[in-house]
Amino acid sequence: MAFQILLNVFIAVIWMLINSSVSATSFIVGYIIGLLLIVLFRRFFKQRLYIWRLWSATKLFLIFLKELTLSNISVLMVVLKPDLEKIQPMIFALPTELEHDWEITLLSSLITLTPGTVVLYVSDDQSTLYIHAIDVDDVDEAIHSIKNTFEKAILEVSRS
Repeated sequence: MAFQILLNVFIAVIWMLINSSVSATSFIVGYIIGLLLIVLFRRFFKQRLYIWRLWSATKLFLIFLKELTLSNISVLMVVLKPDLEKIQPMIFALPTELEHDWEITLLSSLITLTPGTVVLYVSDDQSTLYIHAIDVDDVDEAIHSIKNTFEKAILEVSRS
């Protein structure tokens, strides 16, 4: 992926030098030309095009913003109208398919940055995360939600 990005920037710089124009417009035109060339010659690259991985990273960021907003509203409702009989704080185990340290760290960070949840511990074999949530009605639903949002998006970014 890094090679493709550097190649694209290199083509954009070469385009600027050929046109004798050092401007943002010239760079953007060169970048688009470089992207088109990379797409045309994609069969010579071992990895998928970097543009798809960037798209996956953008989707992960948007998913995080959505979850951040929803959880902020949820925690705000708990704070403003605390019904201590209905609040169910819980610690549960989340089995994960992630293998690399950076994937697990990213998942842990995204979960912890989302209000109302904190990753307490990662198992020694790094296959399970222990999470505390401020209000959980159904553990299976919480696990399913995390796996289908954050973990799925991280897998798209890392293994696509």
